[in-house]
Amino acid sequence: MTHVPEPAQTPPLARGYQPRRTKVAVVGAGAVGSTMAYALLMRGAAREVALFDVNRSKVEAEALDLAHGIQFMTQAEVVGSDDVSVVAGADVVLVTAGAKQKPGQTRIDLAKSTIALTKTILPPLLEVAPDAIYVMVTNPVDVVTYAALKFSGLPPERLFGSGTLLDSSRLRYLLAEYTGVAVQNVHAYMVGEHGDTEIPLWTSATIGGVPLVDWQPMAGRGPLTDEVRTAIAHEVVNSAYRIIEGKGATNYAVALAGSRIVEAILHDQHSVLPVSTLLDAYYGISDVCLSVPSVLGRYGVHTRLEVPLSGPELKGLQSSGESLRAAARSFGL
Repeated sequence: MTHVPEPAQTPPLARGYQPRRTKVAVVGAGAVGSTMAYALLMRGAAREVALFDVNRSKVEAEALDLAHGIQFMTQAEVVGSDDVSVVAGADVVLVTAGAKQKPGQTRIDLAKSTIALTKTILPPLLEVAPDAIYVMVTNPVDVVTYAALKFSGLPPERLFGSGTLLDSSRLRYLLAEYTGVAVQNVHAYMVGEHGDTEIPLWTSATIGGVPLVDWQPMAGRGPLTDEVRTAIAHEVVNSAYRIIEGKGATNYAVALAGSRIVEAILHDQHSVLPVSTLLDAYYGISDVCLSVPSVLGRYGVHTRLEVPLSGPELKGLQSSGESLRAAARSFGL
């Protein structure tokens, strides 16, 4: 007689078990916000992605377009609405809503209208997602982050800006292109303002474990002279302006940077990323939001690393802080 095995039984510990659903909300369904949602879904960063925008037809269309591609991504749910309740229960809220930067316009020029918008949208977001980590992505991110901290009352560990993570990625890309080394093996930071006063940290930069200042060029490659490094830093600072002039907005790289921040938070990775946080006696710098290498995990920013700085680098970081502090004061913050 053939033995027919009994149907597999659900293990007792699995009965009734519901895996924790991770949720990320993106505020603003414009070029940055919609691309941010796409990047989050493609990287499988969260089980649910919610888009919130006051433009109902726009946000619903973006969500529907994304949902139609779920078959080709890690399984997830994407929703879009003009009702702020769509943000409820979010673990992380990415705020991309803000005034659009025009060709030739500095990030600081954007500040007044974006700060006013931030003051309006934060209270309803905090009401429906009081326990979320808030990441400000809209420009000028440092001043807007400082304003958002004032308006929200949240601790700086739970509200910070995307900062110079994208700028650091641009720096690493350019260094990799020049030296002929894979970008994953280049480690270097842009710090300070996400903007015109940001500076590269050459003294702590490494390429394949070799200090950048000691780098010997490979065959067919030139040395990293002071002139070359100055040109690379200039390109980092001005690349966003070139992209905006050519296509109207930067969206792909910033979306990938934002999704990287989300992964560090949701997976409690304790990753070191240069994000814009409120500094307190960091190399003598206080009461201003600037980007410095920071450890990110499940509860937001755990700590800020005091990486070694040369004299000129310290002076540059302090000058960047003074510039942003003056900007914040000019807006009554």
